[in-house]
Amino acid sequence: MPRLPLTVRHAAAIVAIVAAIAAAAPRAFAHGVIGDYIFLEPIITEDPTPANEFNILQPGWVRSSAANTYSIGFSIEKVIYIDTDDMPRFSVGGGTGWSHVAPFAGPSLAGFDDFTTFAKYAFYYSLDHEFLMSIALQLQLPTGNTPIEKPSHTSLGPVLLWEKSLGDIPNRPIIKYLRPFGMQSDFGYLPALGGHTSHQMFADAVIEYSLPYLSNNVRDIGLKAPLRNMFLFNEINYDQIITGPPGQTFPTLLATPGVAYVNYHFELAVGTQFALNSASRAGNHAAVVALLDIFYDSLFPKVGNWSINRGFGQ
Repeated sequence: MPRLPLTVRHAAAIVAIVAAIAAAAPRAFAHGVIGDYIFLEPIITEDPTPANEFNILQPGWVRSSAANTYSIGFSIEKVIYIDTDDMPRFSVGGGTGWSHVAPFAGPSLAGFDDFTTFAKYAFYYSLDHEFLMSIALQLQLPTGNTPIEKPSHTSLGPVLLWEKSLGDIPNRPIIKYLRPFGMQSDFGYLPALGGHTSHQMFADAVIEYSLPYLSNNVRDIGLKAPLRNMFLFNEINYDQIITGPPGQTFPTLLATPGVAYVNYHFELAVGTQFALNSASRAGNHAAVVALLDIFYDSLFPKVGNWSINRGFGQ
């Protein structure tokens, strides 16, 4: 999926919408299920689980030392192979985004970002240990508008992804409250296919705490909607463009903490970002990022449940 980065007032409005929608939403889940654990769709980090989902809205606002940048991203993913355990194993997808850069001095710029497409294969999983590993092949095409995306060459490379919950920790006093923790991570390397040597390297990690898992698998502490369906999370995001063997650019290193609401039909998440190194501070003085992800197989089962080995199934 494209890696895309609203004022505080906008963030408060999103949280209010979460609460309003959540009050009437069902408590079942349909995304990222490994054993008894439901993993998030992260805001920045690539999701290791093949899934039927439509990131219908991924807005962002970033204030740098020179400009405000507003962005809206969108992407879609389709599972095309499901194994005998009803586990999604192979998916394809793609997406892009639109950005508006408003400099503090000079004219504004706006346009579409490059288009990214991918194929993802979950090559190992353990339902008992709530663990999954997958690999993706990601293709980035230089289709963006020149004012936003400088001319570049097509890039193609692998992405390694994994996720693991702590649900196999013994259900004993005190330590059992660690069981709702989950982790997701990716590492990607996308070299250019032509022209000068230029490639992107990125790595991300998410730690999340699942209040649904706490209530359903550890101890029901009486949480009501929407809290019962909330996740707390923090991402660490690294991104770097490396140009040529002799040297490289400075890395971007960010923390992205936030909160998410997940039900059977959708996920709504909102977070902020903080620079973790001096090279990132100039480009990230303040930020708000959000995600509205639709699990379309719950809304359109015949389309969502289709796979090449099962047809339209049930």
